[in-house]
Amino acid sequence: MIPLYSFRYKKINHAFLNIFFTTTTAIIGFGFAFLLLKSTLYVGGEQIGIIHIFNLPIWADVIISLLLLDLIGAYLVHFIQHKVPWMWKFHLVHHSDMNVDVTTGLRHHPGETVFRIIFTFIGVFVSGASIGMVMLYQSLSVLFAHITHANISIPKKIDAILSYVLVTPNMHKIHHHYEMPLTDSNYGNIFSIWDRLFNTFSFINKQKSVVYGIDTYMDKSETNNLGTLLSIPFKKLKKVNNSKFSK
Repeated sequence: MIPLYSFRYKKINHAFLNIFFTTTTAIIGFGFAFLLLKSTLYVGGEQIGIIHIFNLPIWADVIISLLLLDLIGAYLVHFIQHKVPWMWKFHLVHHSDMNVDVTTGLRHHPGETVFRIIFTFIGVFVSGASIGMVMLYQSLSVLFAHITHANISIPKKIDAILSYVLVTPNMHKIHHHYEMPLTDSNYGNIFSIWDRLFNTFSFINKQKSVVYGIDTYMDKSETNNLGTLLSIPFKKLKKVNNSKFSK
């Protein structure tokens, strides 16, 4: 693995901003942890969810739980945020990073974190996942968030093989291109199969042609300002030529 870009920016300032959002994500997550535990106990006790319909071995329950939590708690909510204008404004904070690196992984507006937790609850009820499966999925999710946003590039042949099943750094970086239509592709978190199944997968040969950021927020005085980022969801949606929702 080698660095994808040679960034020239104030890494400490950039990291501090993203770590702030990572911290708020963690705090909100811990705040909902008790309700998440209660929901898993409830679906287990009432035998709610797909894994309780069939008498499957544990390994199958694990795979089904992880797949459904990823589909609903990550891919689906991510897709919806790109299609619903008021939800997109919360997600803009993540896309506004013009120097995508390992700290970008959990750069989420607090409001977006709540959306993702709500969809995780839905994933629990659909799958019937236990708290152990939820914790395993969340751990893998955080790991993949950091890996796929890290400033690394893996050999094309290896990436091509891995990306048939898993989201790779090369694959996810395309999603962070600053303009359409690439912005609306590669929504996957852990498993890339959802993008391939629902025809939202994109691939480009020249990885370094990707320009990070989002076309409506390409001014670093805005994208590096905490107050501005926190207020984006409560302002009128910016529009430029061919930007999302500009038509």
